[in-house]
Amino acid sequence: MRKGCCVAVATGVAFAACAGVPAHAAGSLTRTFVSSAGVDSNPCTIAAPCASFAAAYNAVQVDGVIAALDPGRYGPLTISYPVTVNGNGWAAITATAQGNGITVNAGSGNVVLTGLEIDGAGAAYNGIVFNSGGSLTIRNCLVKDFIVNNGNPNGTSGNGILIAPTTGTIDFTVVDTIAVNNGNAGVQYSAASGAPTATGAIDHIVATNNTGSGIAFAVSGGSAAVSISNSVASNNGSSGIVTNSNSGIITVTADNDEISNNGTGLSVASGTVLLSRSVITENSTYGVSNSGTVETFQDNRIYLNGNNNAVFGNPLTPAAPQ
Repeated sequence: MRKGCCVAVATGVAFAACAGVPAHAAGSLTRTFVSSAGVDSNPCTIAAPCASFAAAYNAVQVDGVIAALDPGRYGPLTISYPVTVNGNGWAAITATAQGNGITVNAGSGNVVLTGLEIDGAGAAYNGIVFNSGGSLTIRNCLVKDFIVNNGNPNGTSGNGILIAPTTGTIDFTVVDTIAVNNGNAGVQYSAASGAPTATGAIDHIVATNNTGSGIAFAVSGGSAAVSISNSVASNNGSSGIVTNSNSGIITVTADNDEISNNGTGLSVASGTVLLSRSVITENSTYGVSNSGTVETFQDNRIYLNGNNNAVFGNPLTPAAPQ
């Protein structure tokens, strides 16, 4: 192994990354294209498109753009240097059995995924997995039907979106996206080791009918500060939104969200949540289960939840708006 390289394992897949060195040489084109009528031996230009995202990625340069010209299934993709993948709202990826739809091992730089339908077909483990990179932006995507690996049932499989950095400072944004019918969480941030520093924004997403949680945060090291706004977490088997920090720091702002028809609406095992202008209703166990700190501007609607609508654990802490 070359000096400065490291080996990491995430979601059952080993990868090698070197600071500033892509896993394979980048292509030379600023923009490449895929089409349902394309051929992977083509140069991936607009006049001669490729058939798969993988071939188009091999032909595009660092910070380039891959674009889908028409509806089609363009195969799973592993990203090892920064790129934009634009499905234009009609491109699909069906992940391979026991694999992922898109895996991001970019090291540094910015990765943008937009306009994609990513399907686990009841056989694959995760839709989008982010292991490393400077930033990740997910916009206008659908991630669905991913299953839990029964041999590794620790939250690293069965997710529509899994953000799992182990080091560095990262920024992630998920907007205008639906995560549905997944075996674990719709969106999960999981820093299981190391000490990454993450800042996240989740806006206008729907996380629904997932077996575990709608939106979940598990921090074992480092820190994460995330805002969730204008979003829906509903009909999830465990919790709508859950935070859990063993040794790291997690701070979540939940503003103007609907958290309904879950097992528990908002579950704060640890960490701090600032709650404002949100509706928490018809959750079967509790509207809020609080073993950490939940500060509230007292402008929420918490009603018709189980256990006589009680807040379980620590009481909510009033916060005065300024």
